[in-house]
Amino acid sequence: MNLAEYASYDALGLAELVAKRQVSPKELALAAVAAIERVDGAVNAVVELYADRIEGLDEARLGSGPFRGVPFLIKDVFGHEKGRKIEFGSRLCEGMLVESDTCFADLLKAAGVNILGRSAAPEYSMAATTESALYGNTSNPWKQGWSAGGSTGGGMAAVMAGIVPIAHGSDIGGSIRIPASWCGGVGLKPSRMRVSIGPVVDEGGWGYSMNFVQTKTVRDAAAMLDCVSIPQPGDPFIIPRPDEPYATLATKSPNKLRIGIILDALLGIEVDPEVAHAVQAAGKVLADMGHSVETARVEVDGEAMVRATTDIFFFGFDSRLDGYARRSGRKVGPDTLEPVILSVYEAAKQITVERFIAANAAANTARRRMGQFFTRYDIWLSPTTARVAEPWGRYHLSRPGVGWHNLIDELFKAPIQYTIPHNVMGTPAMSLPLAMHSTGVPIGAQIAAKPAAEHVLLQLATALEAAMPWRDRVPPLHVSRI
Repeated sequence: MNLAEYASYDALGLAELVAKRQVSPKELALAAVAAIERVDGAVNAVVELYADRIEGLDEARLGSGPFRGVPFLIKDVFGHEKGRKIEFGSRLCEGMLVESDTCFADLLKAAGVNILGRSAAPEYSMAATTESALYGNTSNPWKQGWSAGGSTGGGMAAVMAGIVPIAHGSDIGGSIRIPASWCGGVGLKPSRMRVSIGPVVDEGGWGYSMNFVQTKTVRDAAAMLDCVSIPQPGDPFIIPRPDEPYATLATKSPNKLRIGIILDALLGIEVDPEVAHAVQAAGKVLADMGHSVETARVEVDGEAMVRATTDIFFFGFDSRLDGYARRSGRKVGPDTLEPVILSVYEAAKQITVERFIAANAAANTARRRMGQFFTRYDIWLSPTTARVAEPWGRYHLSRPGVGWHNLIDELFKAPIQYTIPHNVMGTPAMSLPLAMHSTGVPIGAQIAAKPAAEHVLLQLATALEAAMPWRDRVPPLHVSRI
């Protein structure tokens, strides 16, 4: 199997070859390594490989699920496999080891994927771009030197460059969907608590963060959701799931849906005209399918919402980093943290319990107001991001003049304007690569649904994938083109 052939398959396609014994899991692992050798020098998406999962792979230990033998990358965040390195893209944590396995990692392994390395992420995944002092900058496969997005830019860039067909992602404010939008892939953030992150914590990021995957195709996302949306012992609550598998439901046509197009500047960021046009074009395609589509509004005080989420996300951040410092034997300071993160670390010390409680109340108010949208509509259709990918430096955590005082305005509003509402609401949301921008980078459209309605998103996404196909688009920084 040559690299162009390897990269032409999605994850289920490669798993099918393994099931038919046309290729072995070890051969796929070696193909992934060859792909890294060919293209990662330009993309810089992979920070570590596991020799025991490549040359030393014991195929008998792979899970028997639908992705058996498929190469997979785990994001450099949180830590999911005991004994592996977890560095959070930070010099403070360089060389640090994971202390315990997660349920999510166990479910991934049962799905059959071969976790053969780590993908790049910005420091503590606190950026809308994947650029770090520890491992350098990850490039968008569509344009050298342009951002792949964040914080799962390494995983999405690796998928779109042909290194692996599927990769881990996590999303607290858009970190699955932003890279999917900027790199031209498929990025689903499931509903709150759809995917367990136990047993170490009940929920990631006070319930705002979700773990899932980055893919090229809708069917891969649907099949993986079946594998990892299995409630685990001790989960604080369990949300409803359909009677049929997501992989089956995704192939069925959705019922007639009420779709509201959101183009308002929820955080004060005007939408790029080409991005707005792409979303409206998607709306027309959906209307032609028989759905009810109209321009809609969302009632929310965007400024209050992002102020609240900032206090929520960073409450206790200083204690967290102090704990990492004790584990790593290093000191928190300018030599171990990037300037923006150091500023956040110092500011986090001033977030009192009273501020945290007030922030949760404000987030609840925003959640209730935005949730009214789903009393009128079944689907939220918007840009994934107000702007497309930009050159490195725009959202960098070492950008001069940026700190806690202007963090949201300078680094986050444009990328998260349409993504963070769904972390606040806990609603499932999905970025689809439905168009290309004149600058040569993709445009992502976001569809979102009511809580626990991932199956509706997957059905609609499958219909859009057929009507507005993206599978044949191949970026310049791809194993088949370098």
